[in-house]
Amino acid sequence: MRHFTSVRQLGNLQEAFAKAKYVKENPFADQALGKNRTLLMLFFNSSLRTRLSTQKAAMNLGMNVIVLDVNQGAWKLETERGVIMDGDKPEHLLEAIPVMGCYCDIIGVRSFARFENKEDDYNEKILNEFIQYSGRPVFSMEAATRHPLQTFADMITIEEYRKKDKPKVVMTWAPHPKALPQAVPNSFAEGMNLMDCEFVITHPHGYELDPAFTGNARIEYDQDKAFEGADFIYAKNWAAYAGENYGKVLSTDRSWTVDSRKMGLTDNAFFMHCLPVRRNMIVTDEVIESPQSIVIPEAANRVVSAQTVIKEILLSL
Repeated sequence: MRHFTSVRQLGNLQEAFAKAKYVKENPFADQALGKNRTLLMLFFNSSLRTRLSTQKAAMNLGMNVIVLDVNQGAWKLETERGVIMDGDKPEHLLEAIPVMGCYCDIIGVRSFARFENKEDDYNEKILNEFIQYSGRPVFSMEAATRHPLQTFADMITIEEYRKKDKPKVVMTWAPHPKALPQAVPNSFAEGMNLMDCEFVITHPHGYELDPAFTGNARIEYDQDKAFEGADFIYAKNWAAYAGENYGKVLSTDRSWTVDSRKMGLTDNAFFMHCLPVRRNMIVTDEVIESPQSIVIPEAANRVVSAQTVIKEILLSL
């Protein structure tokens, strides 16, 4: 593996899960792999779990780690070609990227959808420029359309907690006051389509995701019906995708909040969320604090997913 931008690049899932299991049980076994190697982590957007878990994963592998908050600890970077740079951005990404590549062996990039240009977002303009111009292996720490390290952690968590060979997994839209990218739901849908599960997506009309990601999922507009008999409930908000509504908040309907009544429709389902979570909008206190909430083990598996991926990239160097 040279680059990692999608869970599709994991290859055989059972082999990927076996590698993750080994990493989880032997977190310091491969420190020689990362000795005298440097990971550069670039954040165009805020982070808590991704930053901490990825840095911890690299350190477990014996790597040096450089962390750069692009909009706070560096020059503001111009990303568009052909502009006259007479504003507040003194450096262009096309010079900055190869310079960054000189200082490291692997680059992790976090850059959200901007909701300014759908084509740029869904072509992963910034992430692909790092792949094209850095000369280094690049992995996504969340991009405009996917969050593969989160999804790999989600997949590992479901594999660990499932009680059936083919569990029912439901991803439900939930209300949020701000417009959030489709990266996590896109990526989660992509992951569930790779796993042996019954996968259902439920959301209000107008929140349909790109079919390229939803794949074979059953789309259900009745949330109660979707929850019936579920083994895992994955709650997440996302802004509208289709047409002129791209990036817009169409609804903040609190009836979609995941509460105990809805969880009671499931087969004692586990509750999942990528975090951070807005309590009593996305999910009630009672549900997220219940014994069936596995959001903390899910977050802990972020180290496992990152370390498994970075290890595979190191093996390719």
